[in-house]
Amino acid sequence: MCEANAYIYKDGKEELYLENVDVLIPEGSKIYLRNLFGEQKTFEGYVKEISLLRHKIVLEEAKD
Repeated sequence: MCEANAYIYKDGKEELYLENVDVLIPEGSKIYLRNLFGEQKTFEGYVKEISLLRHKIVLEEAKD
């Protein structure tokens, strides 16, 4: 299995945003995510880190 969990990095902490992500599509300042179960979310910000070995995606909100 190659899916990963997505977390939001805020105030020095990582908070779970979406589990079992298998699709991540950046679209300008937004990131479209979909998991194995068809759940979809759109996040406004950017990818801070992706760890393929740990199956982890870290997102951070866009700063104005």
